[in-house]
Amino acid sequence: MNNRFLAFLGAMVLSAGALAQEGDEGGPQVIVKTVAKETIENRIEALGNLRANESIRVTSNITKTVTRLNFEDGQRVERGHILVEMTSAEELALLEEGRVNTDEAERQLERVRSLVERGAASQSILDQRTREFESARARYAAIESRLEDLRLRAPFDGVVGLRNISVGALVTPGDLITTLNDDSRMKLDFTVPAVSLRHLQTGLPVVARSRAFGDREFEGEVVSIDNQIDLVTRAVTVRALLPNDEGLLRQGMLMNVELLTEARESLVIPEAAILALGNEQYVFVVVGEDGDKRSERRTVHLGERFLGRVEVLDGLEAGEQVVTHGLQRVRDGQPVRILTEDTGDRSVRDMLNAAQQ
Repeated sequence: MNNRFLAFLGAMVLSAGALAQEGDEGGPQVIVKTVAKETIENRIEALGNLRANESIRVTSNITKTVTRLNFEDGQRVERGHILVEMTSAEELALLEEGRVNTDEAERQLERVRSLVERGAASQSILDQRTREFESARARYAAIESRLEDLRLRAPFDGVVGLRNISVGALVTPGDLITTLNDDSRMKLDFTVPAVSLRHLQTGLPVVARSRAFGDREFEGEVVSIDNQIDLVTRAVTVRALLPNDEGLLRQGMLMNVELLTEARESLVIPEAAILALGNEQYVFVVVGEDGDKRSERRTVHLGERFLGRVEVLDGLEAGEQVVTHGLQRVRDGQPVRILTEDTGDRSVRDMLNAAQQ
């Protein structure tokens, strides 16, 4: 047994011994709690993994030699920044040839067009020159595309990872050059049991913590819920977005997640006041005027349970007093004496000591 449980057991024994003393006329002494409404939320806890808002592996789609690297490890780059340049002498020469051929085809087209307008050339010749110009322009665009494949650009703003190649290296399709992550916002993916699916919706607030940052909290909200439930775990994957303005969060971090759902006003009482008989839960309510206090057994319907507290859906009204300690000798309709009221900020020992002074 741990020390916390022993202390709790000792407090229960103390309260049982002190409160079970029954006077000749007044009945057993009890500690009560006034029923009140509180703002409560269902709390779902889970473990989640962080992913960058956008993330890619920078690779080549052709086999070429690297001629220039335009980034350093961990550098932040903007969209369109050229990260890697590869051997392109042949493509540049072909591009120049294509430009010349396109310009010449365009001049020939304009010459024939002016002749057709004067009636000195046929329409078929104009159509032929038009096809030649369009073909030359298409070949030029194809070479431009080939040349662009030799310059790897950042498709979005982000931070590059570690460099895995050097200038002069021969890269082939699939070789990892570096990674690029958009870490302005982070995706937090976690799983929730399917039984909680009715509580889930986009826009719900989440609070995430990581052992790397101690008790610091990172707040975000749910942006999407998976469209299927895992057949093995019977859980659904939920995705939240966390702002990352300071750049502290990294892809792959494990986060403890708290998902808060269904904020509402509801009656809440201490869990110690609940007694069970079969499938029925009941409490003892103190009724009557001063000098004529009696216990009344009341069946209650419970909702969510929290640490040491429980939500009451039906059976009680705000302002009523329920017995929390001294239940061992209490019977329905029996006279009782209120020793003190449980305010929630004192231990049983402190409440008994204060009542005896």
